[in-house]
Amino acid sequence: MTDHQQTARRFSSGPWRRLRSLRVRLIAVFAAVALLAAVSASGIAYWLNRDAVLKRAQDTALNDFRVSLSRNVSDLPLNASCPDLATLASNVASSGLSYDVVVVDPAHPECPAVSSAPTRFTLADVPAALQSTVAKPREVTESNPYPYHLYWQRQNLDGRPFVIGGTKVLPNGPTAYMFKSLENERADLNTLGWSLAIATLLALIGSALLAQAASSTVLRPVKRLGEAAKRLGEGHLDTRLEVEGSDELADLARTFNRAAESLHEQVEELSAREAQSRRFVADMSHELRTPLTAMTAVTDILEDEAESLDPMIEPAVRLVVSETRRLSDLVENLMEVTRFDAGTARLVADEVDVADLIMSCIDGRAWYDAVELDAPRGILAVVDPRRLDVVFANLIGNALKHGGSPVRVKVRQSAGSVVVEVSDSGPGIPEDVLPHVFDRFYKADRGRARSEGSGLGLSIAMANAQIHGGTITAANGEVGAVFTLTLPLTQQPSPSAGGTELGPAGDAELKDAT
Repeated sequence: MTDHQQTARRFSSGPWRRLRSLRVRLIAVFAAVALLAAVSASGIAYWLNRDAVLKRAQDTALNDFRVSLSRNVSDLPLNASCPDLATLASNVASSGLSYDVVVVDPAHPECPAVSSAPTRFTLADVPAALQSTVAKPREVTESNPYPYHLYWQRQNLDGRPFVIGGTKVLPNGPTAYMFKSLENERADLNTLGWSLAIATLLALIGSALLAQAASSTVLRPVKRLGEAAKRLGEGHLDTRLEVEGSDELADLARTFNRAAESLHEQVEELSAREAQSRRFVADMSHELRTPLTAMTAVTDILEDEAESLDPMIEPAVRLVVSETRRLSDLVENLMEVTRFDAGTARLVADEVDVADLIMSCIDGRAWYDAVELDAPRGILAVVDPRRLDVVFANLIGNALKHGGSPVRVKVRQSAGSVVVEVSDSGPGIPEDVLPHVFDRFYKADRGRARSEGSGLGLSIAMANAQIHGGTITAANGEVGAVFTLTLPLTQQPSPSAGGTELGPAGDAELKDAT
């Protein structure tokens, strides 16, 4: 077995098999759709709220910073000292919105930057891009009356989120930077994210429950339909579905009922025709037996007196004798086939030695010079000797007639069964004929209008093997055709058998192979 086949086998059994369930697939689809919708809605809601929260926080802080800086910078002396710059930073930062301020004045080399919180923030914490943008003046126009503006940038400092704003007060004046923590906003956003995740999980659970309820409603009729189809396939042709409602499932139930009704009618019609055909064959065979019995008795007498008849009449007499016997065998075979078809064929089983049974078949038909037998004694099987004799006679006789001698018969025991191989030395069986060798009235040479056999021999042999619980196979060997009979050692009759009677069997009926 290849790796691909092993993988497919694992997926077709165990927990993977449940994935093929319509209920599981329906729940999975509902869950996937709900998950996609919930995640999409939650993601959109989170990003919209995130932008709104951060924008509100930073706009509030920047506006307060601008107002506080404008109010306090007017109190700054023209030649402000380092303490004056420190006072400006502290006053601007004391607006009540909890941000810190760093003031930078290149005119004081001794204190190029002072901070309202020197231990927390310095000029080094301000991004270089923001410093460059704040220090760059813009052209003054009617729409832009001021050369310097307030700029901002979000930045993580030591893993904590901040919004950093900066502006230059005057062309030759100091530059102020604001550090506003966004910790509270991040905490609020984390809470919002967890809330949306819980809502998504609840939506997923709700969709699974909804899918379960929907699948129960939808799949219950489908399950009933499957059970009804199974019962119909088992032969319960009176199976019908109860139709409820007027939806598509109800239409499906009505269609199933109409199909079941039509099938029931067709099967009954075919069964009636088959019963009539079997009855006709049985009645015809039965009616033919009486005149054939009389004809056989007459032909036996004619055969005994054939040598004393006129030489012109003798060929005709011998032809009548052979054709009468052929017709008698055909009638017997037809009656046997009728018993198998009607299920009335019965086994009279006894424990016999298979080798002895084959020897009896060969000796009774004087085939011992043309058959090579390899059959060890001691292989005992519970069989019907008469029926098994018919099987051996047909297989060996068929090999002698169509394959040619020597015919080899080999018997072996294998795993509770006995296997009998009958091989010949002929040209073998054409490949297009092999599938039909056990068909009734099938003849490989269809150009022949008639033949010595009836075309029923191998079919009857197969039926006798099956009634024992065995089978026969046909194939081509290295030389000639090979027929293999496999039978259980203990009696296991086929369900089609009419029954089994255990006890001593009568003498085997010796008949020519058909």
